[in-house]
Amino acid sequence: MEYFVHETAVIDDGCKIHKGAKIWHFSHIMPNCVIGEDCNIGQNCVVFPEVVLGKNVKVQNNVSIYTGVTCEDDVFLGPSMVFTNVINPRSGVNRRGQYSRTTVKKGATIGANSTIVCGNDIGRYAFIGAGSVVTKEVPDYALVVGNPAKQIGYMSEFGHRLTFDDLGEAVCPENGDKYKLDTEGVIKI
Repeated sequence: MEYFVHETAVIDDGCKIHKGAKIWHFSHIMPNCVIGEDCNIGQNCVVFPEVVLGKNVKVQNNVSIYTGVTCEDDVFLGPSMVFTNVINPRSGVNRRGQYSRTTVKKGATIGANSTIVCGNDIGRYAFIGAGSVVTKEVPDYALVVGNPAKQIGYMSEFGHRLTFDDLGEAVCPENGDKYKLDTEGVIKI
């Protein structure tokens, strides 16, 4: 095998697990999932049928990723964060096949104990603060916190809060990348 599966993990039929992936203690990968190259799925996680994880996705302990969720490359899912996939669940009403889709775009971070209400995509390199409840779309590079989550700024691709000058420009303190505010949010220049 070109990937690692802990002896207590369960991998169902039809999964495609790529080279370098690691699946840890008591995790369950359900049928027809795609686990990208170099993904790390922590302890006690469940990846539901047909979920797609891109390359280098980091799933921390106690995360369930429900059918309808796609995570692009380099996504970070913090400990015990929560996805939903039905907007109006009821125990006595079967809503299988009515799952809302959620895409977490490249490089986004979702902090510990956050909740993502289904149907709300998370933009590229967005940063969801710990404990936030996302109830609407999150733009690229946005920093959102709270319940409901509100945007309070922007983050660099290296995970630093950006401070913009009078010209609407900012520099990442770690790698020197430059960003500019425009009419649609932030762009990297």
